[in-house]
Amino acid sequence: MRSLSGLERAMEHWIDAVWKALVPPAGRQTEVVGTLRRECDDRALILDRRRTLVPNAFVIELPPASHDRLTEDSARVAGHLAAEVRRHAAEQGYTFAGPVTVRLAQADDAGVGRFRVRSRVVPLRG
Repeated sequence: MRSLSGLERAMEHWIDAVWKALVPPAGRQTEVVGTLRRECDDRALILDRRRTLVPNAFVIELPPASHDRLTEDSARVAGHLAAEVRRHAAEQGYTFAGPVTVRLAQADDAGVGRFRVRSRVVPLRG
C-alpha cells in the first residue's frame, strides 16, 4: 500500500504542476486564458444594442508532447477553460449561440511551447 500512496502523491504533484501552468494564480492570466478571451473579443458579432454574439466552440491545438501530457486530465482542463470563457463573457455582456465547449487537440505542426486556438459559433441543436 505504501507504493500506491507514493504513486498517488506523484500523480497529484504532476497534475498540480500541469494545472499551475494553465490556471492563473490570483490576479494573473495565463497565456491560454488570455488567448481565449481575446478570441471572444476579436470575433464578437453585434446583433443588436443588447446582444453581442461570440464563439462558443474552441479547439486548442497543442504540440504532441504537450497534448500527451494533458491527455489524462484534458476534461478537467477543458472544463476550467470553458468556465473562464463563460466568466469573461458574463463580464462583457456577451451572448453564446449554444453551450461553451473547449477541446484539446494535437497539432503536429505546432512548435514546442506554442499553441493555436480555433473558434466558431455552434448553435444549440434542438
